[in-house]
Amino acid sequence: MTEFKLFNKWSMDEITVSDTGLERYINLKDIITPHSGGRHSAQRFKKTEVNIVERFINKLMRHGGNAGKKLKVIKSVELSFDLINAKTGENPVQILVNAVINAAPREETTRLSYGGVAQHQAVDTSPLRRVDLALRFLTEGITKASFSNIKSFDEVIADELLAAAANDLASQGVRKKQEIERIAYSAR
Repeated sequence: MTEFKLFNKWSMDEITVSDTGLERYINLKDIITPHSGGRHSAQRFKKTEVNIVERFINKLMRHGGNAGKKLKVIKSVELSFDLINAKTGENPVQILVNAVINAAPREETTRLSYGGVAQHQAVDTSPLRRVDLALRFLTEGITKASFSNIKSFDEVIADELLAAAANDLASQGVRKKQEIERIAYSAR
């Protein structure tokens, strides 16, 4: 039986998810090209069955220069994975998984109103929302960093993922996570 590798380069077999709460929600099924054609969009919670690389690519297609250009974003992610492998020698999918884990907030706040007075209350974040928020924070950081920058889009993706995987505050995703958790801590 042949083994499917992402972009015919990266195996998904040796990838580990260190956060047991997110294990079910970070899908690492074997694929060659991360393009499912949106088969998950019509059903609730079906996005948990979409590979994490494809979810990352879909989030990168934000409004602006990359809106709707999935093949362009897939090529950029493939090139950034090559850069990550050249810099670290590790599997770039493992770097992406570590970046998602480090950018996923464990706690956030909700707004409660008692008699017209609004208060913030700290609440635990569900695992699926943690993954969604982590992907959003990472991709927002990438789009902000790539705007008016000499670096190419591929280099910006690689830098953000490497910083987030190292739990470095240079990453927009890690900074946003710590800000949300600090606000939730003060609202307890």
